[in-house]
Order: sequence, then structure tokens, then C-alpha cells
Amino acid sequence: MRLRRITLQHFRNIAFAELAFTGGQQFFVGANGQGKTNLLEAAGFVSALRSFRTADTRVLIAHGQPEAAVACDFEHERFGATRLVIKLRPGGKEVWCDGEKITRLGDYLGRFPTVVFSSQDQQLVRGSPGLRRRWLDFTLAAMDGGYLQALQAYHRALTGRNALLKRGAPGGELEAFERPLAAAAAELQAGREAGVTGLAAHVAAAYARIAGEAEKAGVRLVPDVTAENAVAWSGLFAKNRGRDQQWRTTVAGPHRDDLIFTLEERPARDFGSEGQQRSLVLALRLAQVSFFRERSGVEPLLLADDVLGELDPGRRRRFWSSLGSERQVIATGTSLPDAELGAWEVFAVTGGSFQKTGGGPTADHAVTTGPHEF
Repeated sequence: MRLRRITLQHFRNIAFAELAFTGGQQFFVGANGQGKTNLLEAAGFVSALRSFRTADTRVLIAHGQPEAAVACDFEHERFGATRLVIKLRPGGKEVWCDGEKITRLGDYLGRFPTVVFSSQDQQLVRGSPGLRRRWLDFTLAAMDGGYLQALQAYHRALTGRNALLKRGAPGGELEAFERPLAAAAAELQAGREAGVTGLAAHVAAAYARIAGEAEKAGVRLVPDVTAENAVAWSGLFAKNRGRDQQWRTTVAGPHRDDLIFTLEERPARDFGSEGQQRSLVLALRLAQVSFFRERSGVEPLLLADDVLGELDPGRRRRFWSSLGSERQVIATGTSLPDAELGAWEVFAVTGGSFQKTGGGPTADHAVTTGPHEF
């Protein structure tokens, strides 16, 4: 999949921009806070209609504006030339694909896969379990509408049960939420176990390509609790009801699952060096790339947010060679990339505005500013 044109209107600090891409590598250079990451955020939004930076869509809309819009023109393996239009409003989203309105997220997922490499990815190894669950849930839900539905159902029931616990509701009221909670928990557990098993092979292969070292990388699921099926989950929630009433929250369940990333079967968080951990988080993103391609049949769009400068020369070369020439990479940084990383179309970014400065067509053909109808 190749992104050939992206148009933004009132998206964060970008009032309007229309950018045309001709090659396979685009680089956006500028000082921090100018809008480079905002552009990647808009491009990444097409994958699962959510931001990789925030769960609140409202903050994507420029201050004082009623809506934001993103339009993308793709060359697509499955659909050919395809146009996607997304409108964001405080009350929700509106999505059109080749003039057809998308009404069910499950029908949309997997069409436009993207993978974001971020300087914050190190926290996947070092940070809280919630960050790792979010990475896993996004990876699986982006390719599986059934998993997304189970995840949404679980959190709706969990929110309802916790609200009852906070106001001291009796067991009979809690039971009404425990039935859908148990059914969704069983689906989540099965989906996560199968998903992590599949991802583990991709992680190991990606780490071997970029680390240039002999140790084996892996990932495994660490469930908070387990149960055989929905009936068993119902029994578990009923058994924990007294403790949950005391704490006024659902203490145990899939919402407390974790992942462990390993090197030679030992936790990378505790035993991995700085370089090993950096190689591992890159391997996690590359695993997403191959996982998405395997599940969707589409080459994902790769978005690299200020990560190239964090790698030593050897790892940088191995990482870059592992991306392959068939994939499109859109990257950002405060300085231009090394010449050894290939030929780039370069755009300078200042205050939410973009200027083509090198590679491909002239600046006038690559960047458009002005009013636009989506």
C-alpha cells in the first residue's frame, strides 16, 4: 500500500495542507512542536480510526473549529486507486471510502494498515502493563473485528459493574453485568492467547534481523487470572464479588493482563541492555508489520516519528535494511537523515505549514495550501 496524497484540514495545528508523494520515502524535518508528529498522527489514524497519541478524538480538532478532516489517496494491493475521507467532530467520526459511507468498524478494519515507530516505544518494555495491553489490543483489533467487539463489550460491562460497586449495589445487580463480562472475558482470553502465539514468531524473526546478536527474543502473555470458558469466568467474578465490594472495583480480570518481552527467556526489562531494549522495541513494531501483512494481505504504511537518531550506526543500517524497498516509509526528525538511508522526498515543517525542499516533483506540485472541499 502506498499513500500518494494526504489532505488535512483543521487537524491539530495544521489549518490546511495537501501533500503529494511520489517516491517510497518521505522525510519531514523541523523543530519540535511544528506539526511533524501531527502529520504522522493523521496518516496513522486511517488504520483503526484512532490516534496513536490519545484516546480523545476531540483534541485532534483545531481549537475553535467544528470539525477536522483527513483525506488520503492510496495505491492499494486489493482495491487499486482508493480514496479515503475521514471527518472528525466532537460527537464522533464519519468515514467514506471511494464515496461509500462506512457504518461498521468491523467492515473497515484491516483495509489500511499502518505501523508507527515512536521514540516513546521504549516504554513498551519499561513502562506499565497498561501500555503493553494497549499495544496488544491495538495489534489484534486492527486485524480482527471479532476481537474488537469482545474488547468493547468487556470494557462496557466492566465500566457498568465498577459503577455499581462504587455505589454499593447488592449482588443481584452485579450479576446482571457479570454475565456479559464473563462472555467477553472468555473471548478476550482466547484471542490474546492465540494472538500472542502468532506474534511471538514475528518478534523473534524481527529481532534476529536487526540486533546482529545471538540471543533469542520472545513475548508471552501473563494473564491476571484464567478460566476455561464463560461459565468459569462467571463463577470467578461471583467468587470475587465480596472482595470487589470491599475495594469498590473489579480487582481481577483481563483488564489486568500483562505481556513479558524476553531475551533468552529472561525478562528484557530487568536483564536487557539499553541497546538490546531498543532493538527489541523495533522488533515489536516490525512484528506488527509482518503480522498485519499476513492477516490483511496488504503492505502496511510505516511511520517513523523521530526514531532514526536514537540508533547506533550498525543497528540503524540493519533496521533500515529490514524494512525492505517495497514498503513506504514516512519519517520525521529535527535534522535530515543520513545519506546512507536512501533518497528522500524532504518537507520542511514550520508552524503547521509544509514546504517541499528536495526530491521528487517541485514544491508547487507537492504542497498545496488553500480552501478545499472534502
